[in-house]
Amino acid sequence: MQRLFSTFANGWPGKGLLLLRLITGTTLIHFAIANLREDIPLPMAALQLIGGAAGVFLLIGLGTPVAGTLAAVVKLLIAATRFSSHSGDPWIAAIQAALGAALAMIGPGAWSIDARLFGRKHIDLGDL
Repeated sequence: MQRLFSTFANGWPGKGLLLLRLITGTTLIHFAIANLREDIPLPMAALQLIGGAAGVFLLIGLGTPVAGTLAAVVKLLIAATRFSSHSGDPWIAAIQAALGAALAMIGPGAWSIDARLFGRKHIDLGDL
């Protein structure tokens, strides 16, 4: 039963998770850089910087549950700020929050640093 719900999925599901990580990480980094080039308040710049850092970790698949959660929280704060101040498009940040949360819940997939560090290990008992 555990094999059905592996967070280190291989095959087509693993490729899908890799694609999801690449798209989410790339967009987090892109919007962080784009927003940091503008004249924004310091708290918003800090949130964008944290979101960009989470994007780097999602991109390489390291600390995926923590990075996805961090990205979701940061992007929800950015979306809430944009909803309340009517400045900028809040929907992009909301979608990025949903993608970050999905990655935090599903996991990184087989093609990630997390899978290499924490994935299932094959133990050969032939020498005993």
